[in-house]
Amino acid sequence: MERTVRRHNPRWLAKVIGIGVAAALAANGPANAQERKSIRWATSSVDSYGYKVAAAMVKIVEDALGGQYTVTVNPYPSTTGAMKAAMDGTAEIGYTADVGMTQLYAGDGGFKSYNPAKSKLVHTWYAYPMESFMATSAKEAGKYKCWGDFSGKPVFYTTAGFMNWLNFQRIYKALGYNFKHVQIDPKTQSDALQAGSISGSVAYTTAGRSLAPYWKETEVRMDVTVVNPCPQEVAKLKAAGLAVVAVNPKEAFSQDVGVAQIQGVPILFGYNVRADMPADVVYRMVSAFFTNKDKLAHSDPGFTPMAKDFVGMQVQGINANPDIAVHAGLAKFLQEQKAWNDKWKIAK
Repeated sequence: MERTVRRHNPRWLAKVIGIGVAAALAANGPANAQERKSIRWATSSVDSYGYKVAAAMVKIVEDALGGQYTVTVNPYPSTTGAMKAAMDGTAEIGYTADVGMTQLYAGDGGFKSYNPAKSKLVHTWYAYPMESFMATSAKEAGKYKCWGDFSGKPVFYTTAGFMNWLNFQRIYKALGYNFKHVQIDPKTQSDALQAGSISGSVAYTTAGRSLAPYWKETEVRMDVTVVNPCPQEVAKLKAAGLAVVAVNPKEAFSQDVGVAQIQGVPILFGYNVRADMPADVVYRMVSAFFTNKDKLAHSDPGFTPMAKDFVGMQVQGINANPDIAVHAGLAKFLQEQKAWNDKWKIAK
Protein backbone atom coordinates (compact mmCIF):
# COMPACT_ATOMS: atom_id res chain seq x y z
CA MET A 1 0.00 0.00 0.00
CA GLU A 2 1.39 3.34 -1.06
CA ARG A 3 1.93 5.91 1.70
CA THR A 4 1.04 9.52 0.96
CA VAL A 5 3.56 12.06 2.17
CA ARG A 6 2.27 15.56 2.89
CA ARG A 7 4.73 18.29 2.05
CA HIS A 8 4.47 21.40 4.25
CA ASN A 9 5.05 24.94 3.11
CA PRO A 10 8.31 25.95 4.90
CA ARG A 11 7.02 29.46 5.73
CA TRP A 12 3.79 28.09 7.18
CA LEU A 13 5.71 25.47 9.22
CA ALA A 14 8.10 28.07 10.62
CA LYS A 15 5.19 30.22 11.68
CA VAL A 16 3.49 27.31 13.48
CA ILE A 17 6.73 26.36 15.28
CA GLY A 18 7.27 29.98 16.33
CA ILE A 19 3.78 30.19 17.82
CA GLY A 20 4.32 26.88 19.66
CA VAL A 21 7.61 27.98 21.20
CA ALA A 22 6.14 31.30 22.32
CA ALA A 23 3.20 29.52 23.91
CA ALA A 24 5.50 27.07 25.73
CA LEU A 25 7.62 29.88 27.15
CA ALA A 26 4.55 31.78 28.26
CA ALA A 27 3.17 28.68 29.97
CA ASN A 28 6.43 27.91 31.78
CA GLY A 29 6.92 31.47 32.97
CA PRO A 30 10.08 33.59 32.97
CA ALA A 31 11.87 31.42 35.58
CA ASN A 32 11.97 28.45 33.19
CA ALA A 33 12.49 30.46 30.02
CA GLN A 34 16.21 30.31 30.64
CA GLU A 35 18.21 27.11 31.02
CA ARG A 36 18.70 25.87 34.57
CA LYS A 37 22.28 25.73 35.79
CA SER A 38 23.82 22.38 36.62
CA ILE A 39 25.36 21.11 39.86
CA ARG A 40 26.98 17.70 39.55
CA TRP A 41 27.12 15.90 42.90
CA ALA A 42 29.96 13.34 42.94
CA THR A 43 29.56 10.42 45.35
CA SER A 44 31.25 7.06 45.82
CA SER A 45 29.92 3.90 44.15
CA VAL A 46 26.26 2.84 44.04
CA ASP A 47 26.97 0.26 46.78
CA SER A 48 28.04 2.95 49.23
CA TYR A 49 26.19 4.84 51.93
CA GLY A 50 27.16 8.18 50.37
CA TYR A 51 25.31 7.31 47.18
CA LYS A 52 22.35 5.82 49.05
CA VAL A 53 21.50 9.03 50.93
CA ALA A 54 22.23 11.47 48.09
CA ALA A 55 18.65 11.63 46.80
CA ALA A 56 17.28 13.16 50.01
CA MET A 57 19.99 15.82 50.03
CA VAL A 58 19.62 16.69 46.34
CA LYS A 59 15.91 17.51 46.71
CA ILE A 60 16.69 19.91 49.58
CA VAL A 61 19.39 21.67 47.53
CA GLU A 62 17.19 22.11 44.46
CA ASP A 63 14.37 23.56 46.56
CA ALA A 64 16.77 25.86 48.44
CA LEU A 65 18.12 27.27 45.17
CA GLY A 66 14.67 28.17 43.92
CA GLY A 67 14.62 25.88 40.91
CA GLN A 68 17.56 27.73 39.32
CA TYR A 69 19.76 24.62 39.44
CA THR A 70 19.41 20.99 38.41
CA VAL A 71 21.39 18.70 40.73
CA THR A 72 22.49 15.33 39.38
CA VAL A 73 24.13 12.55 41.41
CA ASN A 74 27.17 11.00 39.71
CA PRO A 75 28.70 7.90 41.38
CA TYR A 76 32.44 7.22 41.12
CA PRO A 77 34.35 4.01 41.93
CA SER A 78 35.72 5.53 45.13
CA THR A 79 35.46 8.55 47.40
CA THR A 80 38.91 9.63 46.24
CA GLY A 81 37.59 9.56 42.67
CA ALA A 82 34.62 11.71 43.68
CA MET A 83 36.94 14.25 45.29
CA LYS A 84 39.13 14.44 42.19
CA ALA A 85 36.08 14.86 39.95
CA ALA A 86 35.07 17.98 41.88
CA MET A 87 38.61 19.36 41.83
CA ASP A 88 39.15 18.63 38.14
CA GLY A 89 35.91 20.32 37.09
CA THR A 90 33.77 17.31 36.11
CA ALA A 91 31.66 17.82 39.26
CA GLU A 92 30.83 20.71 41.59
CA ILE A 93 30.33 18.86 44.91
CA GLY A 94 32.73 16.13 46.06
CA TYR A 95 32.09 13.42 48.63
CA THR A 96 34.92 13.34 51.15
CA ALA A 97 35.93 12.87 54.79
CA ASP A 98 38.32 14.45 57.25
CA VAL A 99 40.98 11.81 56.59
CA GLY A 100 40.65 12.41 52.83
CA MET A 101 41.06 16.16 53.25
CA THR A 102 44.16 15.52 55.37
CA GLN A 103 45.73 13.32 52.67
CA LEU A 104 44.77 15.76 49.92
CA TYR A 105 46.57 18.70 51.47
CA ALA A 106 49.51 16.54 52.58
CA GLY A 107 49.86 15.06 49.09
CA ASP A 108 49.75 11.52 50.46
CA GLY A 109 48.18 8.26 49.28
CA GLY A 110 45.91 8.66 46.28
CA PHE A 111 46.80 12.36 46.11
CA LYS A 112 50.55 11.89 45.77
CA SER A 113 51.79 14.14 42.93
CA TYR A 114 48.17 15.12 42.22
CA ASN A 115 47.51 18.60 40.85
CA PRO A 116 43.83 19.46 40.35
CA ALA A 117 42.78 20.91 37.01
CA LYS A 118 40.67 23.52 38.85
CA SER A 119 41.45 23.81 42.57
CA LYS A 120 41.34 21.88 45.83
CA LEU A 121 38.25 21.31 47.92
CA VAL A 122 37.67 23.51 50.97
CA HIS A 123 35.53 23.01 54.08
CA THR A 124 31.87 23.28 53.05
CA TRP A 125 29.45 20.92 54.82
CA TYR A 126 29.94 17.97 57.17
CA ALA A 127 27.06 15.52 57.37
CA TYR A 128 27.71 12.39 59.45
CA PRO A 129 30.31 10.35 61.30
CA MET A 130 31.30 6.82 60.32
CA GLU A 131 32.97 4.20 62.47
CA SER A 132 35.43 1.72 60.91
CA PHE A 133 35.97 -1.72 62.45
CA MET A 134 37.00 -5.27 61.54
CA ALA A 135 34.85 -8.33 60.90
CA THR A 136 35.36 -11.87 59.66
CA SER A 137 33.47 -15.08 58.99
CA ALA A 138 31.97 -16.53 62.19
CA LYS A 139 33.40 -19.97 61.39
CA GLU A 140 36.95 -18.52 61.25
CA ALA A 141 36.59 -16.08 64.14
CA GLY A 142 38.60 -18.23 66.57
CA LYS A 143 41.78 -17.37 64.66
CA TYR A 144 41.52 -13.66 65.38
CA LYS A 145 41.66 -12.04 68.82
CA CYS A 146 43.10 -8.59 68.00
CA TRP A 147 43.51 -6.38 64.95
CA GLY A 148 47.16 -7.38 64.88
CA ASP A 149 46.09 -10.90 63.88
CA PHE A 150 45.06 -9.46 60.50
CA SER A 151 48.43 -7.79 59.92
CA GLY A 152 49.89 -9.05 56.62
CA LYS A 153 46.81 -11.18 55.93
CA PRO A 154 44.63 -10.63 52.84
CA VAL A 155 41.84 -8.26 53.91
CA PHE A 156 39.22 -6.26 52.03
CA TYR A 157 39.57 -2.85 53.71
CA THR A 158 36.54 -1.54 51.76
CA THR A 159 37.01 -0.41 48.15
CA ALA A 160 40.42 1.13 47.47
CA GLY A 161 40.12 4.89 47.65
CA PHE A 162 37.17 4.81 50.07
CA MET A 163 37.61 6.90 53.19
CA ASN A 164 37.27 3.86 55.47
CA TRP A 165 40.09 2.31 53.42
CA LEU A 166 42.18 5.41 54.15
CA ASN A 167 41.10 5.26 57.78
CA PHE A 168 42.50 1.75 58.22
CA GLN A 169 45.70 2.81 56.52
CA ARG A 170 46.25 5.44 59.23
CA ILE A 171 45.14 2.92 61.89
CA TYR A 172 47.74 0.40 60.70
CA LYS A 173 50.37 3.12 60.48
CA ALA A 174 49.71 4.02 64.11
CA LEU A 175 49.86 0.36 65.15
CA GLY A 176 52.84 -0.56 62.95
CA TYR A 177 50.94 -3.29 61.07
CA ASN A 178 51.24 -4.60 57.52
CA PHE A 179 48.35 -3.37 55.33
CA LYS A 180 47.67 -6.09 52.72
CA HIS A 181 44.61 -5.05 50.78
CA VAL A 182 42.73 -7.37 48.42
CA GLN A 183 40.41 -5.60 46.01
CA ILE A 184 37.08 -7.34 45.37
CA ASP A 185 33.63 -6.39 44.16
CA PRO A 186 31.73 -5.51 47.38
CA LYS A 187 28.80 -7.62 46.18
CA THR A 188 31.05 -10.72 46.34
CA GLN A 189 32.21 -10.05 49.91
CA SER A 190 30.30 -12.94 51.51
CA ASP A 191 31.62 -15.38 48.88
CA ALA A 192 35.20 -14.19 49.47
CA LEU A 193 34.89 -14.51 53.25
CA GLN A 194 33.32 -17.96 53.09
CA ALA A 195 35.86 -19.18 50.53
CA GLY A 196 38.77 -17.85 52.62
CA SER A 197 40.22 -15.72 49.83
CA ILE A 198 40.13 -12.85 52.34
CA SER A 199 40.77 -13.28 56.06
CA GLY A 200 38.63 -10.35 57.12
CA SER A 201 36.76 -7.33 55.90
CA VAL A 202 36.41 -3.81 57.23
CA ALA A 203 32.85 -2.86 58.11
CA TYR A 204 31.53 0.57 58.92
CA THR A 205 28.46 2.15 60.42
CA THR A 206 27.11 5.64 59.96
CA ALA A 207 26.34 7.33 63.28
CA GLY A 208 26.69 3.93 64.94
CA ARG A 209 23.61 2.61 63.18
CA SER A 210 23.37 2.45 59.39
CA LEU A 211 25.33 -0.27 57.60
CA ALA A 212 26.45 0.12 54.00
CA PRO A 213 24.08 -1.67 51.56
CA TYR A 214 26.65 -4.32 50.60
CA TRP A 215 27.23 -5.15 54.27
CA LYS A 216 23.51 -5.63 54.81
CA GLU A 217 23.58 -8.14 51.97
CA THR A 218 26.60 -9.90 53.50
CA GLU A 219 25.02 -10.41 56.92
CA VAL A 220 21.89 -11.85 55.30
CA ARG A 221 23.96 -14.42 53.41
CA MET A 222 26.33 -15.52 56.18
CA ASP A 223 27.21 -15.36 59.89
CA VAL A 224 29.84 -12.75 60.73
CA THR A 225 31.84 -11.93 63.83
CA VAL A 226 33.28 -8.55 64.77
CA VAL A 227 36.87 -8.55 66.04
CA ASN A 228 37.66 -5.63 68.35
CA PRO A 229 41.12 -4.13 68.95
CA CYS A 230 42.84 -5.42 72.07
CA PRO A 231 43.37 -3.03 75.03
CA GLN A 232 47.00 -2.36 74.12
CA GLU A 233 45.95 -1.49 70.57
CA VAL A 234 43.28 0.90 71.84
CA ALA A 235 45.89 2.61 74.02
CA LYS A 236 48.28 2.94 71.08
CA LEU A 237 45.59 4.38 68.81
CA LYS A 238 44.61 6.98 71.39
CA ALA A 239 48.26 7.90 71.93
CA ALA A 240 48.45 8.55 68.17
CA GLY A 241 45.54 10.98 68.42
CA LEU A 242 42.86 8.64 67.05
CA ALA A 243 39.56 8.17 68.86
CA VAL A 244 38.04 4.77 69.60
CA VAL A 245 34.26 4.82 69.99
CA ALA A 246 31.64 2.28 71.02
CA VAL A 247 28.92 1.06 68.67
CA ASN A 248 25.93 -0.99 69.78
CA PRO A 249 25.90 -4.06 67.50
CA LYS A 250 22.12 -4.40 67.90
CA GLU A 251 21.69 -0.96 66.33
CA ALA A 252 23.75 -1.88 63.28
CA PHE A 253 23.38 -5.62 62.63
CA SER A 254 20.31 -7.82 62.44
CA GLN A 255 22.23 -10.80 63.89
CA ASP A 256 24.56 -11.55 66.79
CA VAL A 257 28.13 -10.59 65.79
CA GLY A 258 29.89 -12.04 68.81
CA VAL A 259 30.61 -8.90 70.83
CA ALA A 260 28.54 -6.93 73.34
CA GLN A 261 30.03 -3.70 72.06
CA ILE A 262 31.81 -2.86 68.80
CA GLN A 263 34.93 -0.69 68.99
CA GLY A 264 35.62 1.44 65.94
CA VAL A 265 37.71 4.40 64.84
CA PRO A 266 35.52 7.29 63.62
CA ILE A 267 35.84 9.58 60.63
CA LEU A 268 33.69 12.55 59.68
CA PHE A 269 32.14 12.65 56.21
CA GLY A 270 31.22 15.73 54.27
CA TYR A 271 30.36 17.16 50.87
CA ASN A 272 32.90 19.82 49.97
CA VAL A 273 33.29 22.17 47.01
CA ARG A 274 35.93 24.35 45.43
CA ALA A 275 36.28 27.95 46.56
CA ASP A 276 34.97 29.21 43.21
CA MET A 277 31.39 28.08 43.86
CA PRO A 278 29.37 31.27 44.58
CA ALA A 279 29.19 32.06 48.31
CA ASP A 280 25.44 32.65 48.08
CA VAL A 281 24.84 29.18 46.64
CA VAL A 282 26.82 27.49 49.42
CA TYR A 283 25.21 29.66 52.10
CA ARG A 284 21.71 28.78 50.88
CA MET A 285 22.64 25.10 50.63
CA VAL A 286 24.09 24.88 54.16
CA SER A 287 21.21 26.92 55.59
CA ALA A 288 18.71 24.57 53.93
CA PHE A 289 20.39 21.52 55.44
CA PHE A 290 20.25 23.23 58.83
CA THR A 291 16.54 23.96 58.42
CA ASN A 292 15.83 20.41 57.22
CA LYS A 293 18.16 18.57 59.60
CA ASP A 294 15.33 16.73 61.37
CA LYS A 295 13.82 15.74 58.04
CA LEU A 296 17.16 14.26 56.98
CA ALA A 297 17.47 12.34 60.26
CA HIS A 298 13.97 10.96 59.69
CA SER A 299 14.96 9.83 56.17
CA ASP A 300 18.04 7.99 57.49
CA PRO A 301 19.32 7.53 61.07
CA GLY A 302 22.87 8.26 59.95
CA PHE A 303 21.99 11.96 60.00
CA THR A 304 20.91 11.86 63.67
CA PRO A 305 24.16 13.30 65.14
CA MET A 306 24.05 16.15 62.63
CA ALA A 307 20.43 16.89 63.54
CA LYS A 308 21.33 16.98 67.24
CA ASP A 309 24.27 19.35 66.81
CA PHE A 310 24.46 20.69 63.25
CA VAL A 311 26.72 23.64 64.04
CA GLY A 312 28.99 21.56 66.27
CA MET A 313 29.54 19.05 63.48
CA GLN A 314 30.69 21.81 61.11
CA VAL A 315 33.11 23.06 63.77
CA GLN A 316 34.38 19.50 64.30
CA GLY A 317 34.95 19.06 60.56
CA ILE A 318 36.97 22.25 60.31
CA ASN A 319 38.96 21.52 63.47
CA ALA A 320 40.01 18.14 62.08
CA ASN A 321 42.03 20.11 59.49
CA PRO A 322 42.14 23.69 60.82
CA ASP A 323 44.77 24.82 58.31
CA ILE A 324 42.42 24.18 55.37
CA ALA A 325 40.36 27.19 54.32
CA VAL A 326 36.60 27.45 54.88
CA HIS A 327 34.24 28.28 52.02
CA ALA A 328 32.88 31.82 52.29
CA GLY A 329 29.30 30.50 52.28
CA LEU A 330 29.91 28.24 55.29
CA ALA A 331 31.87 31.03 57.00
CA LYS A 332 28.86 33.36 56.69
CA PHE A 333 26.57 30.67 58.15
CA LEU A 334 28.89 30.02 61.12
CA GLN A 335 29.31 33.74 61.76
CA GLU A 336 25.53 34.09 61.98
CA GLN A 337 25.45 31.13 64.37
CA LYS A 338 28.14 32.78 66.57
CA ALA A 339 30.37 29.74 65.95
CA TRP A 340 33.12 31.27 63.82
CA ASN A 341 36.70 31.00 65.04
CA ASP A 342 38.91 33.92 63.97
CA LYS A 343 41.86 31.52 63.74
CA TRP A 344 40.25 29.89 60.70
CA LYS A 345 40.77 31.34 57.24
CA ILE A 346 38.14 32.00 54.59
CA ALA A 347 38.84 30.56 51.12
CA LYS A 348 39.32 33.09 48.34
